[in-house]
Amino acid sequence: MSRALVRTDIQALRAVAVSLVLVFHLWPNRMPGGFVGVDVFFVISGFLISAHLLAKPPTGARDLFGFWARRVQRLLPASLLVLAATAAGSRLLAPDTLWAGTAAEIKAATLYVVNWRLAGESVDYLGAEEAPSPVQHYWSLAIEEQFYLGWPILLLLLFLLARRLRRPATQLVVPGIAAVVAGSLLYSVMRTESEPAAAYFVTPTRIWELAVGGLLAALVSRRAFGRDVDHEHAPISESARTALAWGGLVAIAVTAFTYSGATPFPGWQALLPVLGAAAVISVDAPWSRWSPGPVMALKPIQYLGDISYSVYLWHWPLVVLVPNATGHSLSGVEKLLIVVATLILAALTKTFVEDRFREARYRTPLAKPFLATAVAMAVLVALAQVQVREVEHREAEASRELDQALAEGDPCLGAPALSLRNHCEPFVGDPVPSPVLAAEDKSDAYGVVSGGQDCWSYLPRFPKTRCEFGDPEGDTTVALVGNSHAGQWLPTLQALSERMGLRITTHLASRCAMSEVDQSFDSDAGTEACTNWVEQTRDELVEDRPDVVLLANRASAPVVGQSLDESGDDYAEGYESLLNRFADEGLTVLALHDTPASVDAGAQDTPDCVAEHLDDYEVCAGPREDWEPDDPIVDAVAAADRKRVRVADLNDHICGTQECAGVVGGVVAYFDGSHMTATFARTLAPFLRPELRRAIRISR
Repeated sequence: MSRALVRTDIQALRAVAVSLVLVFHLWPNRMPGGFVGVDVFFVISGFLISAHLLAKPPTGARDLFGFWARRVQRLLPASLLVLAATAAGSRLLAPDTLWAGTAAEIKAATLYVVNWRLAGESVDYLGAEEAPSPVQHYWSLAIEEQFYLGWPILLLLLFLLARRLRRPATQLVVPGIAAVVAGSLLYSVMRTESEPAAAYFVTPTRIWELAVGGLLAALVSRRAFGRDVDHEHAPISESARTALAWGGLVAIAVTAFTYSGATPFPGWQALLPVLGAAAVISVDAPWSRWSPGPVMALKPIQYLGDISYSVYLWHWPLVVLVPNATGHSLSGVEKLLIVVATLILAALTKTFVEDRFREARYRTPLAKPFLATAVAMAVLVALAQVQVREVEHREAEASRELDQALAEGDPCLGAPALSLRNHCEPFVGDPVPSPVLAAEDKSDAYGVVSGGQDCWSYLPRFPKTRCEFGDPEGDTTVALVGNSHAGQWLPTLQALSERMGLRITTHLASRCAMSEVDQSFDSDAGTEACTNWVEQTRDELVEDRPDVVLLANRASAPVVGQSLDESGDDYAEGYESLLNRFADEGLTVLALHDTPASVDAGAQDTPDCVAEHLDDYEVCAGPREDWEPDDPIVDAVAAADRKRVRVADLNDHICGTQECAGVVGGVVAYFDGSHMTATFARTLAPFLRPELRRAIRISR
């Protein structure tokens, strides 16, 4: 195509954007801020779509549907193809523990709402530990499609209003777009401050980035509002255009190398890459000697820009699924092969899918692309649902097997197998629960899993949440207090409740440890909310006066101003202060030493590992010294030196003397890389019982 038809600078900017994302996903340490490539894409999309709409403003429903039909033909065939291939690849290569989650995200990606699903999961601490989905990158495509749905309607309304008021369109359209930019940016700043994890994915925090492209189109596009402008007669000099083009590219590069996962994003931090992209587009870099224009027009760069959409689609499924196929993390050679495979697949997709479906004849009649797309999307959603049903069937079968194993009363099932008194034989056979069921084998505190009340307090506000279990008429009350590493002990207490008549109350927060110390979260508001939760929970326990406070935590958030590795002493001081307060009030505290976790050794989630190594699940084990954490609460109990404060360490019943395993006594011990399955936790009841009895005697 001629330069008159193709903006070589925009094609080059696409190449830059997709390169940033590709390098970030394969070599994150080399380019920790490469995720800003998505923001560059947003600006490009906003500019091109708005330039088209402002040149030929929609006047009614037919224009809107014509626009949407072109978008459908341009974007959805390749998108749905990659989703279908990813669904097949996941079924063949990924462990069955990941099938249901991947299928659910494929459904959401097919319907272009996956960004909202990811936003909801981002506040789930446990969900954050799960393996990434191979279609997770569709979140940005979902935002763009939502933009394409609503943006032409907004412009149509603005043009109609201008006509009704008999005002020039520019007097309403430009301020209207500017208002969207300002409102969305303000919301983005506020949401990023209060809920940064969710803010990354939700549409309102990102629309301003696309709208910046729209505002740019309204101001400089050659054909907008009926203008017919020769860009070569730009109002600024060639040297200024050159400087702005280089400045925009430098701004993008700076963010790519200096931003990281620790940067609150998007918020105001996204202004630098967004304005950088806008600067490059606004000046259409000249082809002078010192301008980036000639370099940006080089054929390899232009070709990468041409296939950038398909490169974006294909690269992430390969990054996620190749390790499933090889059984190990990506090597340097494998990463290079992924780049090559991505480019080949993208080139084929561009030629045989994108270009074929973009041709105008597929829009006659107008309803044809919508009907074809609806059928394709329905088929894909149905196939994903079949996958979900298969997993549900497997879980039902596994549940029956688990019930049978528990009914048999094998004294060597689970934790007792590590006790030398039982002289248990090495377990042979398939473990229970099966890996696919183990991934969902969580305590009743997880209402989403158990079908009951969700007993967790979450970011960003950590509201007070309390649940009751066990014997409601029990004469002994045990308060289970802490974060997720306390919640995992609920099945153990429930098993003991049947024999000991325990009334159990839970006071649980996701990530926030029950320690009087300022814990650093993604925002100052989160830190303050955690501190308030600790204080409110402490006061509530003092008022309720349970017989025993069972306290357990995993220190997962660093102390403010420190790294997590440096936070141990401060956590210990925070625990000691809390324990002394409880003892002074006459409360008895039984603190549990934090449990071992494979995630501390950088190992795979246990159910995934067991699913991939059913013929030799002993692979899913590691040195105890790597799995077992140092728990500052142990030092705090010793420092407090109070009769009513004790510590119980049951890790000898979770690990052997030298090694910790993912399967203990035929039971899958963890439902992820850190938290015990409910089944395994119940097998620890005989070992917690004497410790709890001793604490109850002290309280009385």
